[in-house]
Amino acid sequence: AEAHLRLETDRGVIRIALAREAAPATSRAIADLARKGFYDGLGFHRIVPDFVTQGGDPRGDGWGGPGFTMRCEASPLRYERGAVGMALSGKDTGGSQFFIAHAAQPHLDGRYTIFGLVEEGMDVVDRLLPGDKIVKATLEK
Repeated sequence: AEAHLRLETDRGVIRIALAREAAPATSRAIADLARKGFYDGLGFHRIVPDFVTQGGDPRGDGWGGPGFTMRCEASPLRYERGAVGMALSGKDTGGSQFFIAHAAQPHLDGRYTIFGLVEEGMDVVDRLLPGDKIVKATLEK
């Protein structure tokens, strides 16, 4: 099974190790969306320096999603630099939007499902600007 999500962006490649044991349902849903090409061409609509970079919204305004929602998954993982979390508009409202933490964010621990960790490309995350796109999302071993 694929264990990595590879995001080819306008600024370079971000490789995310999926947290399949900590967040099995969320990891699976994100992988399925990537497999279907859902993320290809979508932009990063929200970038807050020293906090998070957020993308995966088909509407581009922070309110879009894949047409379904998923339950939050409790996890022992913590929001350190490079943690990838599911964006929410309330409990159990996860969909396609995700965010990457630029630095430790302990106030987010336990509140947002962590489904991955950036293994390569945090320098790319640091360079992303609002409107930069995910050219292609693929899955790798």
